[in-house]
Amino acid sequence: MAGIAAILLLWEGGSLIFGSPLIFPGPLPVLQRLFKLLHDEWFLLSLVQSFLRVLGGVALSVPLGIAVGIAGGLDKRARSFFQPLFTVVSATPVMAVILIAFLILGTGRTPLFTAFLMVFPVMAANTMAGIKSVDPKLVELFTVYNLSRCERLSSLYLPAIAPFIIGGLRSSLSLCWKVVVAAEVLVQPILALGTGMQRARVQLETAELFAWTAGTVLAAALSQLLLSLALKLFNRRKKQ
Repeated sequence: MAGIAAILLLWEGGSLIFGSPLIFPGPLPVLQRLFKLLHDEWFLLSLVQSFLRVLGGVALSVPLGIAVGIAGGLDKRARSFFQPLFTVVSATPVMAVILIAFLILGTGRTPLFTAFLMVFPVMAANTMAGIKSVDPKLVELFTVYNLSRCERLSSLYLPAIAPFIIGGLRSSLSLCWKVVVAAEVLVQPILALGTGMQRARVQLETAELFAWTAGTVLAAALSQLLLSLALKLFNRRKKQ
């Protein structure tokens, strides 16, 4: 609560310094606009569509990233095969990816593809790091007892990479929101949070721009909260 109060005080102080709601509105006007947006059907539909794009990006990138990460962590040849792709993706600016994807895929699919392309290497890298963290002595023990690859994967590697996967999933979710909204700002689908931000900017509705941004931040925070609750529930059932 103290941290939230400090942010609001700094925000209010910044609005007083600029002295113009057109440049930097205070918390109260933004909060009023946000409440109006919550009763606006277009805002609610845009929120749902952006959330579905984020969910789609996570649903595509997480399982594929885990599969590639396991393959790369267990086999040097697979890791070398995917390394150029990871290097190109990490070195390419997000805006360039969005613009190229827009030319090929059009408005509707660009945010989803961009989110997948940005999140996929993160999940793969986290999974590889989890496999590398396995104690070599345990690997040697499983080899001595001549256990199958499936037994090694289920009993040795999966428990080791689980914390890395969870950490990657949390990072991927927040990254997915940022990438999806950035793509929406550029390509402007009909229903999208990024489209609402862009229209508010063009119309010089600064308070409404801040309100759309605040709605996006709250939606991202809520999705993180839901993920945390789901993970806690899963851990409780696993312990039972």
